[in-house]
Amino acid sequence: MHSKTADSLQNKFNQKLLDKGLRPTKQRSCVYDVLLQKKDHPTADEVLVRVRKKLPSISLATVYNCLETLVDCSLVKQVNMDRSPSKYCPNLTPHAHFRCSKTGRIYDLNLQEDEINQLKELLPSGFNAENFDLTFSGSANLP
Repeated sequence: MHSKTADSLQNKFNQKLLDKGLRPTKQRSCVYDVLLQKKDHPTADEVLVRVRKKLPSISLATVYNCLETLVDCSLVKQVNMDRSPSKYCPNLTPHAHFRCSKTGRIYDLNLQEDEINQLKELLPSGFNAENFDLTFSGSANLP
């Protein structure tokens, strides 16, 4: 990652935590870095495996606490699909998800502003959306 971008993300990380009265600990920083390095929507267990490469003694409970803090500070999104374990997404731009029913892999679907506005038009009269969570699921149409 380019150092200017990395510095910007680190500053954003630090500020979001400080805004909530929290310290940017090495555990929180490492969990956040892991999510940014490979944007594949990992579960907490998958995050644990990756973080343990840098912090071998970190516990699953600490990873869960870090993930909860990152979600609470709006640094990552928690993605819940059906009965699957929660997954974590560092993409904070408005987007939808597609889950492959064969592989379980999740893909980000970037939405244009006009597409988001079209979705908002579907809301009942008098309501405003504060957040949206749109997920498609299916599999490839390969022979």
